[in-house]
Amino acid sequence: MSQGIVPLIDIAPFLHGGAADKARVAAEVDEACHEIGFLLISGHDVPAVLIADMHAMTNEYFALPHWEKMRHKLPADRMRGYSPAESHSLAYSIGEVTPEDLRESFNMGPFDHAYDEYHFGEAGAGFFPPNIWPDLPENIRSLCEAYYRKMERLAGDMMRIFALALGLDEDFFADKIDKHITNFCINYYPPQADAPKEKQLRGGAHCDYGSLTIVHTDTDIGGLQVYTKAGKWETVAHIPDTFSINIGDLMADWTNDQWVSTLHRVTNPPREMSHLSKTSLLFFHQPNYDAPVECLPHCQGPDNPPKCAPTTSGDHIRAKFEKLRAPEFRSAEAGSRSAGK
Repeated sequence: MSQGIVPLIDIAPFLHGGAADKARVAAEVDEACHEIGFLLISGHDVPAVLIADMHAMTNEYFALPHWEKMRHKLPADRMRGYSPAESHSLAYSIGEVTPEDLRESFNMGPFDHAYDEYHFGEAGAGFFPPNIWPDLPENIRSLCEAYYRKMERLAGDMMRIFALALGLDEDFFADKIDKHITNFCINYYPPQADAPKEKQLRGGAHCDYGSLTIVHTDTDIGGLQVYTKAGKWETVAHIPDTFSINIGDLMADWTNDQWVSTLHRVTNPPREMSHLSKTSLLFFHQPNYDAPVECLPHCQGPDNPPKCAPTTSGDHIRAKFEKLRAPEFRSAEAGSRSAGK
C-alpha cells in the first residue's frame, strides 16, 4: 500500500503466517528498499500503550529546567545521556557545514549484557558503556528499557525479513546482531521562538549508519523528509500506529547499493506553527561491533564489483561519529586529549 513516496507494509503476515505470507511481505520490503530505502510498517506487535507512555514521559523529561537536564550531559567519549540543542549537526557526517541542529536528545544503549571479555574487554568496552539515568521522571529508566526491548525484537524481525528479501536464509543475520551495539535516541525538537539561521534545520541531511532505523514520531509538522531519485525532498507520511523504517549504510554495503541508504532530514515547522514541538523515538540498530560487513556474493559480479571495501560494524560507526560532532566541540576534545598525554 502506498502512502505518498513511502510504501506502507503490514508485516503481521510475516510474523504470524506461513511461508507464502513471509515471501509476499519480503517481496514488498525488497521493492521498497530498492526504490527508496524507506517504508512504513503496521502489524508490528508493539503495544500502543507503551508508545503512548514513552511520549508522555519524554514530554515530561524535556520540560525540565535546562540545568536539571545538563546534570546528565552526554560525555565526550560516549553516546549516553542528554545533549542540548545546537551541539552538533547531522550534516557533518556527509561533509556539509551547517549551523548545529535545533534539537535536544537523550541517548541510551544496550544493558544487562554478559560480564565477559566481549563486552568489557579492550575491543568491546567502548561500545557498552553504562547508561546515564536522570532522577526525573521517575519512570524514565523502566520505560526506556521496556521500549528498547520491544525495538530490539522488532529490529530482529525486520532483519529476518531483510534476509528473505535478499534471497538468504531467514537467520542469515542472526549471529551478526546477537550482541548488537544499538543506540536508542529520543529527539525533542522544541518550539522555535526565533527564526532558524540560514541552512539550519531540526535535523541536517544525512544517511543513517547501521543496518536499519526504527522511528516513531508524534507529528509530521516540521517532519521527516527523504531525498528521492528524482532529486526532490518528499515528506514521509505520519500515520498512527505505524513505524517508519529506513535502511542504513551497512545494508547498502551488504547489497552493493542495490538497496538504498537514502539521504533524509528533519525540517523546520512553518513559522505560523513554530510554537509546536515534535518528539521522535529512534532505534538506530547497529550490528555486533565485530560483525563483518562486505558485499554479498550474489550482489556483485564481473561487471558490478563491490563499491565498498569490507569493514566491520564497529569500525564503520567509529568513523561516522568522528564526523558528527560540532567543529568547536571536536577541537576542544582534541585539546583535552593532548593535555592528558
